[in-house]
Amino acid sequence: MNKKAETFTKHIVGEGTKCPFMNGTVKNTAGHGTTNADWWPNGLKLNVLRQHDPSHNPMPDGFNYKKAFNSLNLEEVKKDLLDLMRDSQDWWPADYGNYGGLMIRLAWHSAGTYRIADGRGGSGTGSQRFAPLNSWPDNANLDKARLLLWPIKKKYGNAISWADLYILAGNMAYESMGFKTYGYAGGREDIWEPEQDIYWGSETEWGANDKRYADGELEQPLAAVMMGWIYVNPEGPNGVPDPIGSAHNVRTSFGRMAMNDYETVALVAGGHTVGKCHGAASADQYVEAEPEASPIHEMSKGWKSNYKTGIGDHSTTSGLEGAWTPNPVQWDHDYFRVLLDYDWEVTTSPAGAPQWRPKDSSNPDKAPMAHDPSKKQDLLMTTGDIALKEDPEYRKICEHFRDNPEEFELAFAKAWYKLTHRDMGPKSRYLGPDIPEGNELWQDPLPEPTFTAVSENSINDLKKQILNSDIAPEALIRVAWGSAATFRYSDKRGGANGARIRFDPQRNWEVNNPKELTEVLNVLEKLRSDFNDKQSGDAGLSMADMIVLAGNAAVEQAASRAGHDVEVPFDQGRVDALEEETDNEAFQHLKFKADGFRNYRPDDQKAAGEDLLVDQAQLLNLTIPELTALIGGMRALNTNWDGSDHGIFTDRPGQLTTDFFDVVTDLNIKWEPLSSSELLFSGSDRKTGEKKYTGSRVDLIFGSNTELRAVSEVYAAAGNEKLFVKDFIAAWNKVMNADRFDR
Repeated sequence: MNKKAETFTKHIVGEGTKCPFMNGTVKNTAGHGTTNADWWPNGLKLNVLRQHDPSHNPMPDGFNYKKAFNSLNLEEVKKDLLDLMRDSQDWWPADYGNYGGLMIRLAWHSAGTYRIADGRGGSGTGSQRFAPLNSWPDNANLDKARLLLWPIKKKYGNAISWADLYILAGNMAYESMGFKTYGYAGGREDIWEPEQDIYWGSETEWGANDKRYADGELEQPLAAVMMGWIYVNPEGPNGVPDPIGSAHNVRTSFGRMAMNDYETVALVAGGHTVGKCHGAASADQYVEAEPEASPIHEMSKGWKSNYKTGIGDHSTTSGLEGAWTPNPVQWDHDYFRVLLDYDWEVTTSPAGAPQWRPKDSSNPDKAPMAHDPSKKQDLLMTTGDIALKEDPEYRKICEHFRDNPEEFELAFAKAWYKLTHRDMGPKSRYLGPDIPEGNELWQDPLPEPTFTAVSENSINDLKKQILNSDIAPEALIRVAWGSAATFRYSDKRGGANGARIRFDPQRNWEVNNPKELTEVLNVLEKLRSDFNDKQSGDAGLSMADMIVLAGNAAVEQAASRAGHDVEVPFDQGRVDALEEETDNEAFQHLKFKADGFRNYRPDDQKAAGEDLLVDQAQLLNLTIPELTALIGGMRALNTNWDGSDHGIFTDRPGQLTTDFFDVVTDLNIKWEPLSSSELLFSGSDRKTGEKKYTGSRVDLIFGSNTELRAVSEVYAAAGNEKLFVKDFIAAWNKVMNADRFDR
């Protein structure tokens, strides 16, 4: 563990305080004391489905952030930010008289937690205000950046979120130093509580090296090499200055957040062209606790340093010390010149961290001291920087950018734009006058609508044609679900809009039963084509609309067969994506790890089915009742991915009944595992011993877990059949329309 990690671990774990994970101090007030999670640490965690309750939001009823943001004079906000960059405060003075480096780091570290595997992290929610992010060692002293921004946030109030302000501050920081950014979009709405649903790793200490690697590969879905860091350890793997090992970590880490080698080099170089590192003194001797552990009178500040003044040239953040370029507050092309032309050697910072300095034989430039320009100091490179020089593929790109500076500027501008906007979802969510024209492939572009709405009578006629086709209703439901349930609330990707289930990779996923999917799509396309030909003018339906409508029709039929005359809401207007504008590699990350709603769990999946179900439900932004209603309904509708009878607890499959809940709450059914793996279970009549059902862990959890059982009992109780049908349709409609940001 490096010195910095030791320091922050000390603040969390020891030397006078109890570890918060074990034997912590108990206070005799509400919210303290031993919790259910302490007594039963292996219990199913459902709190992730209770996140962001509207009652926790302090905004007034009816508050519309889009309307509020669009009321801003964005040029005035940008001017205030430019003024802030050079308005140095004595309590935290600006390096070189410009806060640009600090604000760039704030924006970068806000956005840089994004990871493509599950879409979690990123800048889209302003979550850096809360633990654990606000107290990660890698975010040391970013509390000062947030506090410096407070007067501007206060001035513009609800019209700009913290999340939007962080990114705009980063853009204006670059512009204050002479770089023109590619563009900016608002639209990130703040959350009001920590995102406890994000898995940042299982370690219980900061900077525990190699704890998340197995067979040399970083644990999925993580993108950072250790707890409390954004990407890699700048000192090198395990704190060892090994450039080739660092190159491997850099490639993995940046790749996990959707950046290729070209973008990675551009980002590192552009980020390190300006600003500096701070490592004036040993952190474990002088630096106090992070914000979450700081004394109450520090008022949201942390990392107080007792080394001399503790600020300016006496401050300690990363533990490394120095600037990368001779002009740290001026955009230029010196980064590649000094990296490639100088010979570098390992040295040790004043804080005791390994870093690199140019050899005297290179006759290197120096950088001014940040707070005393009459003094000079050596330039620095981190091990991660030297990795770009030593790794053959990275070096080729570095040399190319050095020889083509205009291309480098454009590459960095676009990579920075991607970094800071990657988790916002489709461009229909973007706000403001500075949105670049055109589309990037990573934005999952969608064409403009080509159809106008068709009449309700025509829709009803089409539903009859769909149901009279040769396709089984359960197949229609499976395809509609497979199309819509790819949606991830985390980064607003996936969903039914675009009908990308027609393309690779989605059409070949096992869970989508490719043979059945092809048959369904062929029939629906023929019906759609014939239907559109009969419409007047530009009226018609996209294939995306057709897939959802077919699923809705099958649900309505199933409800009718159970005695309920209902209509599933249908909102036209989806469009069909183009195959050439579909990034196969990026969409592969939307692949279901498991799909409990269709009782799908691949054999190579090690996690428990019920845990995977909750994870999936959280990505779909479902509540506990919505999850419960959907599972019960999907089982009643007989929609298992492979046609199996696991969880089909009914003798009338295909009808929207509460039979599933009747069985999971029936004490006359005795359940036993079918094997030692306890993945499948057999349910038998307690009196006769007759085998009646088989179910998966996902099925049985609704009778086993007390919270899920409580909701299941509501639906199983006499007189609540209509309530269940209503709730199922509402939850189904929510999933079908989860990605409709165009409305």
